[in-house]
Amino acid sequence: MDTAFTEEQDGIRRTVRDVLARRCTPEDVRAAVLAPQGYDTALWHTLAHELGLPGLALPEAYGGAGCGTLELALAAEEAGRALLPSPLLPTAVLAAPLLHALGTRGQRDRLLPALARGELTATLAVPAGTLTSALGLTGTGDGNGDVTGNGTGPAPWTGISGGRHGRGTHEGGFGATGFGATGFGADGFGAGGRGADGSGGSWAGGGRAGGIQARSADGGWRLYGEVGQVLCGHTAGLLLVAAHTGGFARSRTVLFLVTADAPGLTRIRQTALDETRPVARLELRDVPAEPLGPPEDDAGPALAAVGPGVAAVLAAEAVGAADGALRRTVAYVGVRHQFGRPIGSFQAVRHRLADVYVRAEAARSAAYYAAWAAGTEAAARAETAAPLSSTLPASPGDGPAVPEGRVNGVDRVNPAEGRANSAGPGEARVDGPLALAQALEALRSAAAETVQLHGGVGFTWEHPAHLAFKRAAGDTLLFGPAHLLRARAAARAGLFAPRTRRASERRDGEAVAV
Repeated sequence: MDTAFTEEQDGIRRTVRDVLARRCTPEDVRAAVLAPQGYDTALWHTLAHELGLPGLALPEAYGGAGCGTLELALAAEEAGRALLPSPLLPTAVLAAPLLHALGTRGQRDRLLPALARGELTATLAVPAGTLTSALGLTGTGDGNGDVTGNGTGPAPWTGISGGRHGRGTHEGGFGATGFGATGFGADGFGAGGRGADGSGGSWAGGGRAGGIQARSADGGWRLYGEVGQVLCGHTAGLLLVAAHTGGFARSRTVLFLVTADAPGLTRIRQTALDETRPVARLELRDVPAEPLGPPEDDAGPALAAVGPGVAAVLAAEAVGAADGALRRTVAYVGVRHQFGRPIGSFQAVRHRLADVYVRAEAARSAAYYAAWAAGTEAAARAETAAPLSSTLPASPGDGPAVPEGRVNGVDRVNPAEGRANSAGPGEARVDGPLALAQALEALRSAAAETVQLHGGVGFTWEHPAHLAFKRAAGDTLLFGPAHLLRARAAARAGLFAPRTRRASERRDGEAVAV
């Protein structure tokens, strides 16, 4: 990996930072979240039409800039620094890669140019609390159910790939890793998914109550159900809805395209802890929909394949938010005086801020590497014209080698230096969740210290410190928690694979692996 950024990459970061510094101050953010859309439409017009951020990682053939995941991560980092409320994440990070990966030629030609120009916004709709499971960032993916089940919450059918006749694994107690969804709930005795990495997609409903169900009728498809916590779901012009179909015999999850004006669709903006990430509840009652790609194919592998890139961009955004909070706190402790001197001159305050700085810088390095690795694998798929699912290892640590070369049109690897400078087999699938976990923890630490070191004023709800605090808490709920992201990465890396005993360690007559 070349750790130096190109002039083009530095220009992207500098331009986005300059625009947001002028037009996305904390006061602007508070005003934007109160708008019906949940964001500043004029600012979004500037970012989309003038800077081309929605099409940054899309191919030039579809009106995009032809850059890659790393460039998108740099833009997201600056958006996170300003706590920008916008449809950039659901449109450019979630929906656009799936449209490009799964869509037919006609669907790509019709939709991707509009997304790249910012004329159309889109989002991914999966049941509340299952986004990371759908993207293969959490969960076991081994036929034993998901470790993120929430049997007492609104999504008791969570589980990424519960075994068809397998029983979910119960981890944790009541609460975030609650009781039911991973035990006798969604993946209890049956209609879960079929393979690793989301194939079958029991997180999409699994044939039970909850989620979205799809049925074929009158030569088309109809959707019925309800999903919540859909990012920008109340304003997106295009919805990518994950729906379960096929019943028990041919259980699978398919992505469907639903337009904003589809009959039977009701969209209600929900109250969110983090107002800078507007979310909505979608109610679908016999809504006509168009399959994204062949309806016979399960969308789970494609969702899991784009997951590392999504995680890397989210990690960069969290790093930007942590850095912004840190910078504001450092500025404050330099002007706030106590006992006749700035409080920033006290050693205890310096140590606390130094700890935050170290965490943020470590998370930044992890996010950059994860974005580079995800871009490398995406470029390898594009060069070989291989489908997304072909790069998914069948078991942890087992995957195709990623060829060296160019990363989405930008030279990032020197072939003469061999494999030392290239992403390893399936490496992005481990690096993405790890980077996101580290970034979420860095943001949480920075937000907590921001509130604490601002003293009494930092505890007032109206202070800008609470924007960062609510972003940290909201992101942990939407994309975490960190220990589940690490658990999934560890499982993929094979860290907890069974160990074979040496002959000297076996008991008499024993010749089995443990």
